[in-house]
Amino acid sequence: MIIEQALLQVKPGQSGQFVEAMQRARPLITAQPGFQSIEVRPAVDASDQYLLLVGWDCVESHRDGFRKSPDYPRWRALLHEFYDPMPTVTYFGPSIFS
Repeated sequence: MIIEQALLQVKPGQSGQFVEAMQRARPLITAQPGFQSIEVRPAVDASDQYLLLVGWDCVESHRDGFRKSPDYPRWRALLHEFYDPMPTVTYFGPSIFS
């Protein structure tokens, strides 16, 4: 399993709306082939900041699957308006611990 990681900086004062939109968007990603898990965690010491962690079978499941799927434009429409700046996605491999 690989982990897709993004630090989401939500526009000030829009966290409540973002959380609602993320809840509506969740089924779009969980239905994708290769999807394994999703976590969205609010920062403890930075308001309007969230850590997105998505588990995928492989990078291609996200990059070539979800991002090219018919569900991705809806995901983007629900969530991307909240970000400033747009997040950078990083992929991480298997844990170094067994």
